[in-house]
Amino acid sequence: MKIAVIGTGYVGLVTGTCFAETGNTVTCVDIDSAKVEKLKSGQITIFEPGLEKIFLRNIKEERLKFTTNLAEGIADSKIIFLALPTPNNGNGGADLKYVLQVAEELGKLLTDYKVIVDKSTVPVGTAEKVQAVIAKNYKGDFDVVSNPEFLREGVAVDDFMKPDRVVIGTNSELAKKLMNELFAPFVRQGNPVIYMDAKSAELTKYAANAFLATKISFMNEVARICELVGADVDLVRRGIGSDERIGKRFLFAGIGYGGSCFPKDVKALVKSAAEIDYDFKILEAVLEVNDRQRKYLIPRIKKYFNNNLVGKKIALWGLAFKPNTDDIREAPALYLIEELLIEGATVSAFDPEAMGNVKTILGNKIVFAENQYDALTNCDALLIATEWSEFRTPDFEKMNGLLKHKIIFDGRNVFEPEQMKQLGYYYESIGRKTVTP
Repeated sequence: MKIAVIGTGYVGLVTGTCFAETGNTVTCVDIDSAKVEKLKSGQITIFEPGLEKIFLRNIKEERLKFTTNLAEGIADSKIIFLALPTPNNGNGGADLKYVLQVAEELGKLLTDYKVIVDKSTVPVGTAEKVQAVIAKNYKGDFDVVSNPEFLREGVAVDDFMKPDRVVIGTNSELAKKLMNELFAPFVRQGNPVIYMDAKSAELTKYAANAFLATKISFMNEVARICELVGADVDLVRRGIGSDERIGKRFLFAGIGYGGSCFPKDVKALVKSAAEIDYDFKILEAVLEVNDRQRKYLIPRIKKYFNNNLVGKKIALWGLAFKPNTDDIREAPALYLIEELLIEGATVSAFDPEAMGNVKTILGNKIVFAENQYDALTNCDALLIATEWSEFRTPDFEKMNGLLKHKIIFDGRNVFEPEQMKQLGYYYESIGRKTVTP
């Protein structure tokens, strides 16, 4: 099948590449000519494990192509995916200007039946808006479908190729037939393709992300209680996670969630609810808890150093909002850095993938180390903000010779308190007892 994907950001590039991997001919369209030239030449523009290999293979096989020309990109396609940004519009809602601008252009270009698919995360009612904008200029037959993505950064290729479920919002039998044909190779093991109306599909995406964000904030609140009463949040997590009604995932306490989805989508759902005069109190609390949690370790670091961080050098392991990505959008590490600099501390940071992105924002405000150990040199303490695998079993003997003091503030509960006690560290984590030498 011939497909067009409009937008080559994270979702668009993964979507286009994975569809090409199952034999489709995919043309990806983007207005950024420099990015398109890079992609044409085989330079992948995002870090996502497993993506580059199939990206290069499908370019070589001429199943994956890139252009800045929208008319060229959609010319022979049966299905057009809109994978466009929907950033926060400043008041909590999702800004649909990019989606609607492309819809306007499509209305002027369509000449035959096509399925237009909203792949972007969009508020309820967006499919109707896209339908209306296209129909202003094109009077022929077409369908607008909602097909939300459920990709986790770091494992997006596996998520796309072997989805838990595929959600498709449409009442058109022809659109269902084409979408079913397209997704058939991805659900051969029997995972469901769930058909529903477009509004329900749009809400499904927001509800899924909001629920996962709620689990995270809930556990961070439980962690606060654990610290006050002397309990261990990891043991509580294991105790409740074994209940199949709750599940084991998204129950890890830490310094809050970040990324391109959870912060934006929770705010957008709260805003959408407010627009229909509904006060979504649970999600308002989720946002409040997460905002507080991202900076939670700063007062504790200050307290340890007698409320004076002027001249202190803090090593920071982790800049990305989660491991296995270079995405720093809403990353807790950035909030921690901002507070440390305000307090007069200096920061020496290392991240396996995200340092380039942080450099574009912070420049020379912090030191970027060559590796995780160089980041420790002459530092007064180590702060862990991202749970990269390589941070889990470091060479502690080497660390001891680099840090000024054996002090760790662990925002991701990477280490076990008992291990830290045996190694002679002062160790503070989230929802667990503080370890003193």
